Amino acid sequence: MDEISNLTVMFIEPSTNVRTSLHNIFTQCGITRISHVMRASTAIAMLQKESFDIILCEFDLSEGQDGQQLLEDLRQHRLLPLTTLFLMVTGERSQSKVISTVELAPTEYLLKPFTAGALLQRVGRALEKRAAFIPAYRAMEHGDLQEAILCCERGESISPAYALDFRFLRADLHLRQGQPAQAESIYGQLAETRAVEWAHLGLAKAWCMQNRLGEAEELLTRLLRENGKLWDAYDYLARVLEAGGRLPEAKQVLMNAVALSPHTVRRLRKLGRLALETGDIDTALAAFQDVIGKVRHSRFRDPEDYVHLVQALLGKGNVHQAAAIVRELGKSLSDFKKTEACGAISSALIHEFKSETESALEQLAAAVDACSGNAGLSNEVKMVLAQSCLNNGMEDSAATVMLDVMNNAADDAAMAKAVALLERAGCKDLSDSLAQKSRQQVADLAAACEDRLGQGDYRGAVELVTHAAHKMSDNPDVVHSAAVTVLTCIDRTGWDDELGTQAHRLVENARRLNPAHPRLESLSNLYRATLKKYSIPFEHMSGKSRMRA
Repeated sequence: MDEISNLTVMFIEPSTNVRTSLHNIFTQCGITRISHVMRASTAIAMLQKESFDIILCEFDLSEGQDGQQLLEDLRQHRLLPLTTLFLMVTGERSQSKVISTVELAPTEYLLKPFTAGALLQRVGRALEKRAAFIPAYRAMEHGDLQEAILCCERGESISPAYALDFRFLRADLHLRQGQPAQAESIYGQLAETRAVEWAHLGLAKAWCMQNRLGEAEELLTRLLRENGKLWDAYDYLARVLEAGGRLPEAKQVLMNAVALSPHTVRRLRKLGRLALETGDIDTALAAFQDVIGKVRHSRFRDPEDYVHLVQALLGKGNVHQAAAIVRELGKSLSDFKKTEACGAISSALIHEFKSETESALEQLAAAVDACSGNAGLSNEVKMVLAQSCLNNGMEDSAATVMLDVMNNAADDAAMAKAVALLERAGCKDLSDSLAQKSRQQVADLAAACEDRLGQGDYRGAVELVTHAAHKMSDNPDVVHSAAVTVLTCIDRTGWDDELGTQAHRLVENARRLNPAHPRLESLSNLYRATLKKYSIPFEHMSGKSRMRA
């Protein structure tokens, strides 16, 4: 187990008396490297600079975010390393709040009152398990998923008490590596154990990656019928239904999940967006009002939520409330990169609603300019902008925005959604020409890259594809090609830390964008082989990447 005196601990607790009591409990065990914070915002600022072995967080933090909202932010923005133990400490017994917190998988959930002995017993047990998994966790954090898989295989024999946990982690790692068939084999074996429900959930994920959507839907539906608290099952079933164009059914699945676990912002956002797409304005309005209320004190608020709330309010005819939301956006999120574009889009929607054409055109022009300046908008909000441009006769601006949408389409379903928007607006010819132009741009990029590689201009090829990957950062094919080009340059010209950092980030982005990409496994193997050729440890590249972030 870990050397106690070396452990670092953070208490997130507003009560001075409770902090003092916890401090005494831990110092008596030989733990002295302890930090105290009273609110979530301070904790996030510290965690952006350093990590801790153990975090004890009070659910009710009095001011700002509560513990559940903090934990969701830490998970979503990757501020909580796998090696950190996160213990939620609370007297909260509200079922919906407890469920939403447990869904985020804290290491432990401790209900008050508890004794010092009970706390230390839970911490000790968690540390023992962490010690067994640290080799795999370290490899994962460095991006060496193949080594992490090997660590899991070794862990099963070294620590048989955690054999099932190691097998589940190994299966999940195969999914992240783009190896659903290997994952399916492991989940099939796990289905014969006591963890049958989780194994079947894993099988459904593997089938989704293999585009076996019918089988996945059947299994996920049965799982939820038997156990309505398998939260991932709701999300995956909604994805399956959405991929099949069954948006009202996907929305209903998410509504069922939100009814049981109403505090998870990520799911509320998805529900709100689906509700807007299906014309269910009441559900969209409730969802985005809830989202903005829950993230009000978060460092990671998203100006796009305000655009969607304005859409919903206008759908109900509440123009004055919509205008108030735009003012709040400009005032409270003025430092956010997306705010200028989102404010202009929202204002344009209001002017359009009020038939104030000249003002709408002015705001739309500002929004298009902000969008072309790489405002970081999602495709969903870009399509809101494009639709408003079409409504106001700005077809050229709409075409510019929709070409960007198509260039950043993550998959065929995303491309189909963009095409459908234009066709509904009576612009089928424009849709066809933009789709062709997007495909041609990618083909031209590949040809230009091949030409430079063929001429031995490896740096030129890298400059070309990395610029394209920056502009089309959500396009898995472009990101994948950029990663391969950078690795080819390293192979031909020798090791360079700058190029290595680029490759690391591109590989990680390719994994994030599409774990089911048919060439992801070969890309991971190429990256691993390149590092091995030059004797570069994975941890060196992950460290460099974090330094440049």
